[in-house]
Amino acid sequence: MAMERENQFIGESGAFLDAVEQAGRAAPLERPVLVIGERGTGKELIAERLHRLSQRWDGPLITLNCAALPETLIEAELFGHEAGAFTGATKARAGAFEESDGGTLFLDELATLSAAAQERLLRAVEYGEVTRIGSNHPQKVDVRIVAATNENLPALVDRGTFRADLLDRLSFEVVTLPPLRAREGDILILADYFGRRMAVELDWPEWPGFGEEATAVMESHRWPGNVRELRNAVERAVYRWDPARGPVDLIQLDPFESPWRPRSTKPKAAQEAPANAAEPAAAEPEPETDDFKAAVENYERRLLETALEKARYNQRLTAKSLNLSYDQLRHALKRHDLIG
Repeated sequence: MAMERENQFIGESGAFLDAVEQAGRAAPLERPVLVIGERGTGKELIAERLHRLSQRWDGPLITLNCAALPETLIEAELFGHEAGAFTGATKARAGAFEESDGGTLFLDELATLSAAAQERLLRAVEYGEVTRIGSNHPQKVDVRIVAATNENLPALVDRGTFRADLLDRLSFEVVTLPPLRAREGDILILADYFGRRMAVELDWPEWPGFGEEATAVMESHRWPGNVRELRNAVERAVYRWDPARGPVDLIQLDPFESPWRPRSTKPKAAQEAPANAAEPAAAEPEPETDDFKAAVENYERRLLETALEKARYNQRLTAKSLNLSYDQLRHALKRHDLIG
């Protein structure tokens, strides 16, 4: 079995292919692109595709993770600094903008930029020039910006934590990547791809595939970490498996699962508190009925209607979200007259 490239796009679902095609259409244009998606959905791969399919393909592709640097250093990393500009700046250094001159600058975790960095970034995008910290001489740069985030940027603008004018400048095109749970059919395709690669790395004589139990686990899991989480789970399962036993049939979704797992030091109430603790969750209304069967039927119907709406009436996605088989869902929908 031959090893394949790390940065391939793997998948056949319409939602995924639409996003890849959208990025391909935007790639040749000298315009900024925003890539939106949950963690692990492949935003870095889209950024690379935008660069490789552009006229800048032979120029530099510089990546800067805005969340990985303290606020005091992010501007120096972006725009560079002169010697003596601040404590520790013993010599002049070019920033990411200068390093990506003639190429593409990929700004990951864009939403974490401070207000000061956003203001300087806006000037760089508007005028095509940057000024190193400690210098009064702006330098012209020819850089295409691709930025990524898992945040809702328009909502951050409404809250006043992200500049509206910067968002306007960067959002010529917005490519939103679907989460893995919405990529119908792609889970097993990706799992097979990652499994085969791991089998090659472990020098297995052949790839036995996955058993029924492992397949069922992968298809029913929600994969909050998306493709990255799936890859870790598959590779972990393969390396722990003895190929002499046949198809890989044990998937451990949580690598921390153990009877000796240490308990959290936080109180349980604090762990389970909603993200916005200032707004207590509304209490469920007490059901007013003396007919138990009718109450259960009404509740089941509301569950089905809500799940259908969230899945945009895709029945296979609805079945997955409710942890039902497709046939079980169809039976339930017919029983409640939700389909013909």
